[in-house]
Amino acid sequence: SLHQPQKLLLPVFNRAILVDLDDSDLKEQVDGRWQPVDYPLLELVIQVYLLNVTEAPLAGERVSVHDLKDAHFFQGPHTLKTAPLLELFGRNLSGFTTAAESLGGTSLELADAAFMFLPLPKIPVYYLLWEGDEEFEANMTVLFDRSIEHHLTADAIWGVVQLVSDMLVMSP
Repeated sequence: SLHQPQKLLLPVFNRAILVDLDDSDLKEQVDGRWQPVDYPLLELVIQVYLLNVTEAPLAGERVSVHDLKDAHFFQGPHTLKTAPLLELFGRNLSGFTTAAESLGGTSLELADAAFMFLPLPKIPVYYLLWEGDEEFEANMTVLFDRSIEHHLTADAIWGVVQLVSDMLVMSP
């Protein structure tokens, strides 16, 4: 019998990730060779995305988690993970800009520094940073395209933000 290999090339941030269903793993090209990606959160987010993504187009409307139908989910342990970013970049806009650009972020004319990331196709995520000073604490807001609810459940949205935040903290 003929066996079709089950592989899918998926743009993740500014990288191409090979989803290999035969080997049940993710791979990325490093020095011209496909190497396994060992990042369980990325594996989980990609899996949930591939199972749930729909044909719905982008809505072109930016919303916060408070505007989503499952807004109640994003409390307590599921508050969006921005504290490590505020610690690292709250008084370091140029550091935030460098980290954001290394992930392929698109600069926006919002807040003191703002970027749109595309961690997965159809899933733009917007990070807005207001720099802290002697008078005011630094602040960060995360926004989404209204259509995100067509593609991801609340826990998956939380996971995507966790992923973007982790990638920003770990960026060179």
